[in-house]
Amino acid sequence: MKNYFQYEEVSLTVVRRLNKKKVFGLLIIVLFILLMILLFVSNIHGKMKEIHDDNEYSAVVYDNIAPEASIPRDDNYTINRLPTLTQVGRDNMNNIYISDEKIAYLTFDDGPSANITPQILSVLDQYQIKATFFVLGCNVVRYPDMVKKEYDGGHFIANHGYSHEYDSVYSSSQAVLQEYIKTQEAIRSAIGIQEYCSHLFRFPGGTGGKKYRTVKNEAKQLLSDNNILYIDWNALTNDSVGHPTEQSIMNDLISTVGTKKSVVVLMHDNASKQLTATMLPQVINYLIDQGYTFKSFYDVIM
Repeated sequence: MKNYFQYEEVSLTVVRRLNKKKVFGLLIIVLFILLMILLFVSNIHGKMKEIHDDNEYSAVVYDNIAPEASIPRDDNYTINRLPTLTQVGRDNMNNIYISDEKIAYLTFDDGPSANITPQILSVLDQYQIKATFFVLGCNVVRYPDMVKKEYDGGHFIANHGYSHEYDSVYSSSQAVLQEYIKTQEAIRSAIGIQEYCSHLFRFPGGTGGKKYRTVKNEAKQLLSDNNILYIDWNALTNDSVGHPTEQSIMNDLISTVGTKKSVVVLMHDNASKQLTATMLPQVINYLIDQGYTFKSFYDVIM
């Protein structure tokens, strides 16, 4: 009997020890589950805070870069757009200065540049405006990253020839076409899209002028035969003439815009045009105050 009770006592002791181990094990599991729940909840809270902070930051930025509620925003703009010349586009270009509504096309010649183009892009981005850049091929080769930034920002990259050296450009109508082609190749290389073709050329110095009139007229037809349109301007700031001042830029803008419904505004973004970048917000605000909305030549050609 004594041995029996000793055996029973040992058995109970073993059972108690086993039960303690089970309870301890369960306790460990429960604590582990609670810890995982706490970590999960903490992570969710952190993510929600990040989203909330991002939304607050976006709202602040949007408030800062959209000072005018009337600024139109075209959500159809996307990066990597390939211009497609259509008959509608040809008709639109032929009637570019005819409009029932007030439209402003901001255009910048002779760029890109390392110092001015980024400032202009920053201002355009703040106002959510898409512009048209008539780039020089020689500058595209120097600053391909600026052209890529313009293109990725949804701006229209048009062609202003390669050299801007009149005697060379206007030596013949074929020379004009070759300037276009050479610049087109430089643009394609800069943006990394070999199919890109703007179908749009701006003659260096414009289509006017007596000295090269014959060559320019021949070039117009040659460009048209190759599905290339051309465009001048009907408003400007005269930022490339003489020694412009802030007052002269605004005076020239106001006088050349006048009462026109559709205005193609000529400005420049080459390295010497700091005043253009500085005055661009005032130029934009004036046009906004006059009731203009803003478009690029994506809206015309396509």
